[in-house]
Amino acid sequence: MSKEIPYKIYLEEKEIPTKWYNVRADMKNKPAPLLNPATKEPMKAEELEGVFCKELVKQEIDDTTPYFDIPEEIVNFYKMYRPSPLVRAYCLEKELGTPAHIYYKFEGNNTSGSHKLNSAIAQAYYAKEQGLKGVTTETGAGQWGTALSMACSYFNLDCQVYMVKVSYEQKPFRREVMRTYGASVTPSPSMLTNVGRKINEEFPGTTGSLGCAISEAVEAATTQEGYRYVLGSVLSQVLLHQTIIGLETKAALDKYDVTPDIIIGCAGGGSNLGGLISPFAGEMCRGEKNYRIIAVEPASCPSLTRGSYRYDFCDTGKVCPLAKMYTLGSGYIPAPNHAGGLRYHGMSSIVSQLYDDGIVEATTVKQTEVFDAAQKFARIEGILPAPESAHAIKVAMDEAMKCKETGEAKNIVFGLTGTGYFDMYAYKQFNDGEMSDYIPSDEEIAASLANCPNI
Repeated sequence: MSKEIPYKIYLEEKEIPTKWYNVRADMKNKPAPLLNPATKEPMKAEELEGVFCKELVKQEIDDTTPYFDIPEEIVNFYKMYRPSPLVRAYCLEKELGTPAHIYYKFEGNNTSGSHKLNSAIAQAYYAKEQGLKGVTTETGAGQWGTALSMACSYFNLDCQVYMVKVSYEQKPFRREVMRTYGASVTPSPSMLTNVGRKINEEFPGTTGSLGCAISEAVEAATTQEGYRYVLGSVLSQVLLHQTIIGLETKAALDKYDVTPDIIIGCAGGGSNLGGLISPFAGEMCRGEKNYRIIAVEPASCPSLTRGSYRYDFCDTGKVCPLAKMYTLGSGYIPAPNHAGGLRYHGMSSIVSQLYDDGIVEATTVKQTEVFDAAQKFARIEGILPAPESAHAIKVAMDEAMKCKETGEAKNIVFGLTGTGYFDMYAYKQFNDGEMSDYIPSDEEIAASLANCPNI
């Protein structure tokens, strides 16, 4: 029998995880290795170390070690805002009239406003330990760039951010938070890098994409001595750090004898989703438990549901390694009316493999539906969600309504990745009735996929 569930479940300080969990160790089918785009052979550690910090390279290529110790300095930093609460959405349940029990893991209780700080502080720590001068990165909606600027400020590292141009223009306050923490912020694609100039020439007037910004950040890192590239999603090292979310979620549920039936996360590059679901997916891989895990992606950027599972470049400029993932093609650029940071053309290799193996299922939602759900959630639960998070909210509400129809009291858990207070331009569009939905045609996706490498 479950214990009486409080409104917010907090773990005690001694219950904060001190190890990250590597789900790859328990996956029967390991994610395919990164390939050198020139040789088409698996990337060696020494090749990756020219781009990433040495310790992060070890984490990236290790698919057998189940747990990695979290350095004490990172654990101490986590204590500033962790453990984050697991909240029982009693008000939402009552409003929907559902017998379902709805829980959300809230990651917005830090200045960056999102889960991104979990990996940003880790990557900045390893850069500092290596004696680097600074790091470069990309950011979409700005959550990652904000988190990294905070982490770099903590360790006195230079931080250079290439921000997707449409977000740079739509979200000036997110940009100013980064600058307040000492980061330089450049709209991407820019004219500061060779790859940026090439992309601008090939796509005149482009509003950019994460793939474009990644290309510029990698070039900036590899052409400056004492710099390395860090990133906020997609790669396995990032998902590893984000498992702090799932580990805390599982510990909190276990504390009150709650077993989730459905676990839901928004899906862009895969960091939030992968971090939330890893401990649960690991149980499924080991044959211990069975859950429904749902990845929710925008209809305008549907890599899992409409993409192709193949090797592709991680960036638009084609300077990064090749990754086997569900992709729409590295040249795919979402419509400019797309609000939020789920703008990446591909999906994490880990999430892609779990999806291909049937551990994870996926669905898409339209933008106007997402903001309608976000508005309802804000009015009912009192938190203004990030547009990314609202994708998960929409599907969680849909699943709760299905429970209302069947009378089943399922336990639904979703990731509330952050707050939407820097996303007011998008909320204004929705409130003014100016927001529209865009769904790419099969022909558009096929044309983009036609440019993928033939491997």
